[in-house]
Amino acid sequence: MDFSQLPKNFFLTLFQYTKNVHSDQYPAVDPTREDMNLTGKVVIITGASRGLGATAFAPAFAKAGVRGLVLIATNSKALKKVEQDINKINSEIKTLIIPTDISDGQAVASAFDKVQATFGYADILINNAGINSDGEGVLISQADEETWWRQFEVNGKGTFLVTRSFINQLPTRDAPATIINLTTGAAWKGNPMAPGYSISKLVAQQLIPAVAAVHPNITAVALHPGLLDTDMLPQSMRHFDRETPELVGGLAVWLSHPHAHFLSGKVIASQWDVDDLLARKLEIQGGNDLTVDLVGKFGPGQFS
Repeated sequence: MDFSQLPKNFFLTLFQYTKNVHSDQYPAVDPTREDMNLTGKVVIITGASRGLGATAFAPAFAKAGVRGLVLIATNSKALKKVEQDINKINSEIKTLIIPTDISDGQAVASAFDKVQATFGYADILINNAGINSDGEGVLISQADEETWWRQFEVNGKGTFLVTRSFINQLPTRDAPATIINLTTGAAWKGNPMAPGYSISKLVAQQLIPAVAAVHPNITAVALHPGLLDTDMLPQSMRHFDRETPELVGGLAVWLSHPHAHFLSGKVIASQWDVDDLLARKLEIQGGNDLTVDLVGKFGPGQFS
């Protein structure tokens, strides 16, 4: 696809839902603010060895003063580097590194045994791990079946396995918790040049309303981070305005507080202003905004 003729802010405004939008961290989502403190909380971050896991979520929760950070990814050496960076931010945080393939059910169960042994339980889950094997673009007719399916193994099955274990490790059925699943705008609208990635991320996105509907104690939100300078961003997309890791990480901290519970079951974008979202709280709670739905006229009344 040729994006070269589109304005640099095209993706910032394409799905604009709030009057104000942001590409960088702003005061309301600054994790160092006193009212953003998460003292005593334990956070699990998957895909923590690189990308947003390493540059956005781990630093933000460290700045918010959490009690513990559980770092999950397959690359143990890279996880140790992230752990060192966390210690530079806040040496009082206890970290737990668990090299894990989240698409392996036994490995995920073992990881949560370690979480329980170290912390008792975790309060916040960031389902950040994901892969994009479509690269710069691949048509369905040309896709390799094993490469295609591996995206579903990680982005879909893996996110499900971690989410299930997280819910089951909570100390009580009404214990407050937060689950944030990373999604993409391509999951909302589809992308014919990256069908495996966009559809598999829709699985992770649609787990959110499934959780929210039956677990009122959990704030479950799907988060589209925007365009960021990671190794998953195709070269063809790099001329567009990009969001910073600090914006995405700060928003995740903001979502981990009770004030964000009205967004449970919804999908949001990191660029949207949180004060503007709060101003539309009743509208969001009372309708189908920020959900995936089928568009059309339905019911026998349309034929009378």
